[in-house]
Amino acid sequence: MLRVKAGDIDKMGLLFERYHRPLFAFLYHMTGQAHACEDLVQNVFYRMLKYRHTFNGEGEFRTWMYHLARNILNDSFRQTERWGGHPFDIADLTDKLGGGISADEQLEKQQELDALHEALGKLSPEHREVLVLSRFQELKYEEIAAILHTTEGAVKVRVHRALGELKKNFLKIENGSKAHEL
Repeated sequence: MLRVKAGDIDKMGLLFERYHRPLFAFLYHMTGQAHACEDLVQNVFYRMLKYRHTFNGEGEFRTWMYHLARNILNDSFRQTERWGGHPFDIADLTDKLGGGISADEQLEKQQELDALHEALGKLSPEHREVLVLSRFQELKYEEIAAILHTTEGAVKVRVHRALGELKKNFLKIENGSKAHEL
């Protein structure tokens, strides 16, 4: 990014190749809308180019990139004035099931995934964001703290509370679906 900042715009293509997939995954986990995420990723890279002068190289590039992504996500949510449904599109995950699993096991697995995604969708945006960054994007708490402009300890507390809320939501959904089966 320092080379892009210095005027070597061709290096932006290398950054795109390296980071567009993890960035798309982050945005997808936050919104659950694949088509919108493609546009959001493009907006992040546009803003990287536009605001390249603000990258000083003191912190890690990923931290700066996710900070821009959060701002774009917040702008997008403000414009539409709504948070999308589930953080995942369940239909997109069916390809990941398969393999040597029996139909019953596959159905049970799909029901668990559905319940998990529904539970994730019920989390507050702040809790969903911290879980996506820590568990799906596998960022260190230190990096998340820099992105969220808070302390590492506060991030740990948020992750712990988010996991507790996710577990509570998941169990409610699971218990509700089992009651319907009986």
